[in-house]
Amino acid sequence: MELSELTKRMHNFVRSKGWYEEDSKRPQTPRNLSISLALEAAEILEHFQWNEEFVREDLAEELADVALYLLQLASIAEIDLEQAILDKLEVNASRKWD
Repeated sequence: MELSELTKRMHNFVRSKGWYEEDSKRPQTPRNLSISLALEAAEILEHFQWNEEFVREDLAEELADVALYLLQLASIAEIDLEQAILDKLEVNASRKWD
């Protein structure tokens, strides 16, 4: 499945919950989505807080949450995430690493 299809499914879900409505208690703004993305990323860290062990299914759920917020933020901000990733890989390829 391509990112565009995942993004479409994510939008359908958010729309079905009414979160795109003007009077939503969960406004889907770049600011709010950025905060949610950071919070979900922090939840990934909780799985490794005291050791290297993790429950694969639980970690997968958190990774999916991060991916969904990332897809939504990119879409709302009108960023072609696929192209941004390709561009960043090209930049990183020319960087010098320690």
